[in-house]
Amino acid sequence: MKQAWNDFNDARDQDRPKPEERVTSEDLKDRLHGRLREALEYLFPNGRVRNGKFYVGDVRGNKGDSLVVDLSGAKIGMWYDFATSEGGDILALWGAVLGLDPHTRFPDIVSSVQEWLGGPVRPMTRKSIGESEDLGKPAAKWDYLDRHGNLIACVYRYDTPDGKEFRPWDVKTRRRRAPEPRPLYNQPGIAKSNVIVLVEGEKCADALISLGICATTAMNGANAPVEKTDWSPLYGKQVVLWPDNDEAGRHYAETVVEKLRGAGVTAISILIPPDGKPEGWDVADAVKEGMDVPAFLASANRAAFTLSSPGLPAFSVGHLLDDESLMPDDIIAPRVLTPGGLLVLGGAPKVGKTDFLLCMLAHMAAGLPFLGMRPAKPLKIFYFQAEIGYHYLRERLRAVSFDRNFLPLVRQNLVITPQVRMLLDEEGVELVRGAILQHFDPKLLDIIAIDPLRNVYDGAGENDNTEMLTFLQNRVEKLRFLVNPDLGVILAHHTKKIGKRVLEEDPFQGLSGAGSLRSFYSTGMILFRPNEQDSVRQLMFELRNGEGIPPKFVDKIDGRWREIERHSERLVNKDYGERLDADRERRNDVILTILREEALKGKLYSPSAFSEAFENESGLASTYAIRERISVLATKGYIKFNKGKKTARSKYGEMCIEGMLLPDKDGNVDANGEILVRPILPTHFKHPQSGALLPVENPAVWVYPEEDTP
Repeated sequence: MKQAWNDFNDARDQDRPKPEERVTSEDLKDRLHGRLREALEYLFPNGRVRNGKFYVGDVRGNKGDSLVVDLSGAKIGMWYDFATSEGGDILALWGAVLGLDPHTRFPDIVSSVQEWLGGPVRPMTRKSIGESEDLGKPAAKWDYLDRHGNLIACVYRYDTPDGKEFRPWDVKTRRRRAPEPRPLYNQPGIAKSNVIVLVEGEKCADALISLGICATTAMNGANAPVEKTDWSPLYGKQVVLWPDNDEAGRHYAETVVEKLRGAGVTAISILIPPDGKPEGWDVADAVKEGMDVPAFLASANRAAFTLSSPGLPAFSVGHLLDDESLMPDDIIAPRVLTPGGLLVLGGAPKVGKTDFLLCMLAHMAAGLPFLGMRPAKPLKIFYFQAEIGYHYLRERLRAVSFDRNFLPLVRQNLVITPQVRMLLDEEGVELVRGAILQHFDPKLLDIIAIDPLRNVYDGAGENDNTEMLTFLQNRVEKLRFLVNPDLGVILAHHTKKIGKRVLEEDPFQGLSGAGSLRSFYSTGMILFRPNEQDSVRQLMFELRNGEGIPPKFVDKIDGRWREIERHSERLVNKDYGERLDADRERRNDVILTILREEALKGKLYSPSAFSEAFENESGLASTYAIRERISVLATKGYIKFNKGKKTARSKYGEMCIEGMLLPDKDGNVDANGEILVRPILPTHFKHPQSGALLPVENPAVWVYPEEDTP
């Protein structure tokens, strides 16, 4: 029978309840209970279902499992937050999310629920869950998810006397219509696969997915408007179209091919159905017949098409602002290594880079934090190292202090090459890829580490930025793409010999080929000794995808790398340390003086604005160094913050210090003709232990937190 698509735009008018029809809270709850999981996914995109219950961190929707909602049974819709001891029914939860008290703002909660449900609520007639008022109970339902598993839309199928009708639900707009643009089905599967089979309809896609074959469909199958469908998840994929065996299917496949030829797919072809199959024969029929589908996909005749050059992905600001999908999980938090990211660990010879990297990778393989860096899980790592021979590698590994409870994970998840004498040229890329495939499923590999870059570099010179960029693009990125485009890469690299002062103020400029490396990597880490006579190293970070991480002082003690407290007493070279402290105090005085003088000119600054305005001015160094010193001054209480209306969107607002004065904004003067001034009082301060921004109790009284800290 003919398939009918109904976007609910032509559905019959929904009559308003008659005056005598009183809608009760039970009616409203029954409606929500009928779509409870959908409602919870709308309220809490970070939530998850486990063992018949819905879990989320709190009413603000943070990740976690403190807040639990019953999805069925006598307690359906009831929730309890074990962290706050709060709970109630689904309406109380809805109000908690919106910040509405159900005792005083219940009408507002009702209005919000009605809006989400798509119109006024009628008293319930006790129809079965999921039953449509005009078509009855749906025969099937398919969820459309983004690549991270967040619900985008649902499609319901109804079997009617006139044929099948499909009705969509747009989760974002909470309306009975298809989203704009229309998403592809099975996006989490698409993200993990290189070859995608595009079929007609969710039923056919599910048939292939049940066989372990990645499949997708456009919403509404062959009737899908090609121009209104978001094909971007197929970028960089090989696409095989399996149309239904009819004229409509063939026409649809040809239309999609024309759309995808310039959309960045790497290959595209159309399967030709076997001879003798009836009109309308499709994927589901093939599975039902018991066909060896994988064999058919491998051997079937197909029409291949020439592709245009890959398209350049670009998105409007509106698209980016409206995209509410979750951020991908860090491979190593906080934003040290992100999916598809490149981390460069630099340092001078003999500073301990290889030992540091080996210990770091062992922790990551075990799922353990290392010097504040946290893996998302026990990571699978291929460590391509080209310095240490087999026997000495064994010796070094046995000297590492492993936690015996986690050693099995390290043994399984970390694979290391002994010293190899080869370049990472075209042949080398294939050799490394082959070695990886012997040990790991490429879809499950998390990190490729290369140590050191110098030993495998096939360019003319490391300090040649053009040669370095070519190596990064044609070797490192090619290897990543051939294995798994989402894995992270770590490169160990050396620094040039430069002065300690430059190394302290902008250490990442010391990397050989720094110009290309810094424009290409997502994270830089530098390990160096502030004092050659001291074993303590300083570890510095430069993050492209996250907020800055304060420098750390680290040392290897009893076989373990440990962070040294910056305020600990110096046991070695006290004079050198005191000179460094004096220089820092001088910079502190400069910053405070500038803030006071600029305020008298009527200028106030946020930390970022100040760092940019006074970079390399008045004896100050880089923006990074200035921000670091401002952070220390704020922690000590010398700098606090004023968050007024005009700085409401700023994280910190404008900086202020004790005794800071600002000229009268109207230019009023006193009896002597001097412009009147007024003090700038803080509204917030930075907590010395947690770093959180908290309100001050009494703005008129200036308190220095470090003096009150025992």
